[in-house]
Amino acid sequence: MTILEDARRVIDNGPVCDACLGRCFADRSFGLTNDERGHALRVSVVLEDDEPFEEPEAECWVCEGESDRFDEWAETVAEALEGWNFETYQVGTRAPPLVEENEVLLRESADLPEDAGELFKSEFNREVGKRVGVLTGTEVDFERPDVLALLNVEAGDDEELSSHAVDVQINSAFLYGRYKKLERDIPQTEWPCRECGGSGKQLAEGGGEEDCDYCGGSGYLYDESVEELTTPPVLEAMDGEEALFHGAGREDVDALMLGTGRPFVIEIKQPRTRDVDPEALQAEINEFAGDSVEVTDLAVAEHDMVERVKELDASKTYRMDVEFDADVTAEELQEAIEELDGATVEQDTPQRVDHRRASKTRIREAYDVSGELTDSRHAELEIHGEGGLYIKELVSSDEGRTEPSLAGILDVGAVVTALDVIAVEGEDEPFDHPDFLEEEA
Repeated sequence: MTILEDARRVIDNGPVCDACLGRCFADRSFGLTNDERGHALRVSVVLEDDEPFEEPEAECWVCEGESDRFDEWAETVAEALEGWNFETYQVGTRAPPLVEENEVLLRESADLPEDAGELFKSEFNREVGKRVGVLTGTEVDFERPDVLALLNVEAGDDEELSSHAVDVQINSAFLYGRYKKLERDIPQTEWPCRECGGSGKQLAEGGGEEDCDYCGGSGYLYDESVEELTTPPVLEAMDGEEALFHGAGREDVDALMLGTGRPFVIEIKQPRTRDVDPEALQAEINEFAGDSVEVTDLAVAEHDMVERVKELDASKTYRMDVEFDADVTAEELQEAIEELDGATVEQDTPQRVDHRRASKTRIREAYDVSGELTDSRHAELEIHGEGGLYIKELVSSDEGRTEPSLAGILDVGAVVTALDVIAVEGEDEPFDHPDFLEEEA
């Protein structure tokens, strides 16, 4: 059968609009809209049959007239997106079940393959989407757009579309950077009080409630966090609904984060603006954080950076002060360091985190260990270790839960009194900005 014979059978199932006719043959030729394709087929059929040309007068029974409303839908989408700053978009369509059934019936009655041409919702996405791009001056993105407009065609009013027929999804915006924590006793994220569950209240002896004794009524164990010192300026600049902080691991609350800093991503949900100056915003964050936290390398990032940061298999370099329970000679310390340098370490979950982490045994590498005594009871060490290595326990042994350990080798009690993280980098590749922001080939 020829394409005109197929088209004739579709037309005979009329009234069918040009778009629905052309959609049955969307895989034939290129550079035409389905409306243009359908009109050309309709004209070709009457020319071959030597019949007068007549446009269908009744409404199309397949799409129920929706194929004539692409412009209206695009204008409604543009109106729904007013007030949102975005560069990329995508349009999706929820087709009425009746229209989908009509499409199946049309192909069956015209003896066409059930997968012939194109689906109604695919054409709707494309045709409305093209018009939205023109109206908003933005570009379509099928992977991760800034905004997504879902068209509920069935909810569209017969005479005038309203905003409730368009469901707008605003995707998050992301900023990557590195932070240095310059004061101790600041956690990375908010730390709710475990006694009151973050409420700041506890039951009073005589009934009722009173301020929690453990947290002083604040609901948190610490007054500040890296999250609280960095996210507010970003949230305000992007005019978003919520800010989330994602770090590449975390240091102990009593440890400083120095050197090149720790990679992080700030995610802003439902941002009304994305056009920010990272350099100026970085200066605002650092002024807001005072002398507690410093941010560097701030840059706009893509959504996949969150997972890349959170899943980073990072090694870390630590500098620490160590105190011994008994005198240690320089020779004894160097012999112990040589034994730990490059050692494979077996660690059971430390007692200090056992309440919040599953108990298991980890095998980690101590890549490089160096240090020296400052006096017979104190030493300064620098250790480069594999990600996940419990560094304090590598010194103290945690009552034998870590083997080997500095305390175990020296047979002297040892404890870390001050800890600084001076480098965080990927095990397989440097985690350096801006190279890490580049998309993988």
